[in-house]
Amino acid sequence: MHSGKTGSRGHRPVLTADFASYEQWVAGRSWAYPDGGPTNPGDGKLDHLVPDPSYSRGGVFRATRRPEGTWSAGLLTTEDSAEGFTVRTGDVLEARVRLPVEQGAWPAIWTWRDGGNEIDVFEYHPDNPDVLELSNHVRGSGHDYTDPAVRPGAWVGLRVAFGADSVVWWVNGVRAFADGAGVGRGWHAYLIVNLSVSAGEHHPAPEPTASAMAYEVSHLRVFRPSTPHN
Repeated sequence: MHSGKTGSRGHRPVLTADFASYEQWVAGRSWAYPDGGPTNPGDGKLDHLVPDPSYSRGGVFRATRRPEGTWSAGLLTTEDSAEGFTVRTGDVLEARVRLPVEQGAWPAIWTWRDGGNEIDVFEYHPDNPDVLELSNHVRGSGHDYTDPAVRPGAWVGLRVAFGADSVVWWVNGVRAFADGAGVGRGWHAYLIVNLSVSAGEHHPAPEPTASAMAYEVSHLRVFRPSTPHN
């Protein structure tokens, strides 16, 4: 996972995601959900988190309808993993994702620790087909980024710099948003990659005939400056 080489933009790689690794990632539970899961209806989600590796460990995050109306859903987190990796102030995250096409799909890459410390690398809802939601919940900022290249089924490149004074997002190489708020010195948080399912409160729920949905993360890497930010 780790390398001593200096990456592009003056940062060295500290995480190259291997979603199949049980040392890097825990599947099917998260303390971002009440009692660690498996459900979170209070957040408008139909998720029922499952550890089944076919739902997440291949980099394709899936959800399938359950008989009682919730959806078995894939989630991976570095929290409680053997390596316990955390993103820190000054880090840069890069990822490439293929957006879902199904109504009700709610993919995201985000951070979490101790009931908060949440930065949303992205969230997406196919009912807003050309919009990525970019949010800093640490200091209450965010932006709905609109681009025709963002659409159901499209591959999208993401880059986020977690600055102390400003979190900056790039989408497909274009600077999309700098929040001027940042995460502060000493911030750190675990990574979560998952596919949620909307319950219909904020975005439409899945069609009654829908039984499955998915999105893909082809790679995810984190880079760190040689001089750490404290």
